[in-house]
Amino acid sequence: MEIELTIPEDRIGVLIGKEGEIKKRIEELSGCKIKISSKTGVVKIQCEDPYKFMRVQDVVKAIAHGFNPDIAIKLLEDDMITLDVIDLTSYVSDRHLQRIKGRIIGKEGSMRKTLEDLLNVHVSVYGKTVAILGDVESVAIAREAIEMLINGAQHSTVIRFLERKRRELKMRGMEWY
Repeated sequence: MEIELTIPEDRIGVLIGKEGEIKKRIEELSGCKIKISSKTGVVKIQCEDPYKFMRVQDVVKAIAHGFNPDIAIKLLEDDMITLDVIDLTSYVSDRHLQRIKGRIIGKEGSMRKTLEDLLNVHVSVYGKTVAILGDVESVAIAREAIEMLINGAQHSTVIRFLERKRRELKMRGMEWY
């Protein structure tokens, strides 16, 4: 299998890594081959294993959406981790983009940190997107919270929602014991 993805110019070096270490690490963990054009940002992924092929695509997309490679590579190391990308332009016009991104990040990063801490997810606000990495349930809750912020909900309302959802997750987790 083979696919070509295009990543932003400023993320090419991040995907390659110092002396190609990130690219090599992804290839070693997945068994896939990655070719990166540092001029165009085109990333070609070749892989025999369909599952690894999809996971490597997610790793490349995660790095392209602003994640640190060490966090993005968790997609290869843990089957329970998933990536969700929210395109903010499908919710608001370019004119309101900065304000909405500011609401999601919060004062000095406080809202993003709260989301990450309460749900044990990673959140990246980059360009015109918000990307979330974590387990499927937590990512779905984080998406809902971010959509609440986009739609104008107060930070305190969203935090209460997150705390309630976290309690529900913990209670469900205890049912397994």
